[in-house]
Amino acid sequence: METSPVASAICAKPSATRAAPNAKQPRTRSAVSNGSRLFVVRPGDTAWSRRFSDVLAEIIGDLGGPTVLSEGQRQLARRCATIAIACERMEGDAVAGAQIDLEIYGTLTDRLGRTFQRLGLKRQPRDITTLDPLNYAAARDREV
Repeated sequence: METSPVASAICAKPSATRAAPNAKQPRTRSAVSNGSRLFVVRPGDTAWSRRFSDVLAEIIGDLGGPTVLSEGQRQLARRCATIAIACERMEGDAVAGAQIDLEIYGTLTDRLGRTFQRLGLKRQPRDITTLDPLNYAAARDREV
């Protein structure tokens, strides 16, 4: 069976490489449990499936990488990626001029934030009190 490089990087977990007591043999476990696939049934190569993989990889990276996460953390990271791309789809519709349900959008955004909190991701505010506005503007001009 061919393993996707993305799935391997995202799903790599100690349980896939280290036998637990009374663990099933790798051939009798699902491809998702073994870390060789993200989904039981392959979703196909769509832009949204690739975006899901990208978002999930970023979230897992923010948490320290796939090998340090528990199964529960991996599951929550997947939920975050799912909610994030649902919000992105709605944002794309809104930018295109379509009406979106702001109640659903707000609920999804709130749930995403709460799930990130459960995972331990925190908002990291920047200290802007020590910035000199002229130095900041000069630095921005050099970047562009």
